[in-house]
Amino acid sequence: MQQEMSTWYAVYTKARWEKKVADLLTRKRVENYCPMSPVERQWSDRRKVISEPLFKSYVFVRVPESRKWVVRETEGIVNFVYWLGKPAMIPDHEIELIKRFLREYKDVTVEQFPLHENDLIQVKSGPLMHQRGRIIEVGRNTVKAQLSSLGYTLVATLPTTEVILIGSDAVPSEAETPYAGLYHQ
Repeated sequence: MQQEMSTWYAVYTKARWEKKVADLLTRKRVENYCPMSPVERQWSDRRKVISEPLFKSYVFVRVPESRKWVVRETEGIVNFVYWLGKPAMIPDHEIELIKRFLREYKDVTVEQFPLHENDLIQVKSGPLMHQRGRIIEVGRNTVKAQLSSLGYTLVATLPTTEVILIGSDAVPSEAETPYAGLYHQ
């Protein structure tokens, strides 16, 4: 019998249920990861370092397709995080990157950074993949980017999840490496 491949997914939880969901998933023998970060809190009578989820209302699960139902039926889980109508798959190396980052750095926080007009971007997927351009308009979940090619200016409206920010001052050379951060609304 061939063993089914397991894939990492993100699940959205009820507010402040991350630890409870991770515990429930562990009891169900579902591999999960709830990245925790130490945070110092002040009470009226003492200071204490506690662990808080790095990603509010998210837990990562690694399951084969046939066991997604076990995850969906877990108390506290609202749903899988979807991308293009399907549960978004997260590559193993991204989970490992989060783990390594938390091992090597203290005082870690997660912050979204906005995309603005005139920011330089590179398209990371789709038919325009690897094309570089400048944002000319920012929408709720999209950006309109000016992409120069063959002496023409192409204007494309792209989901914010399909671009990476590479700068905001000068047009980068081909040798520059794009900034790895992403902005998701």
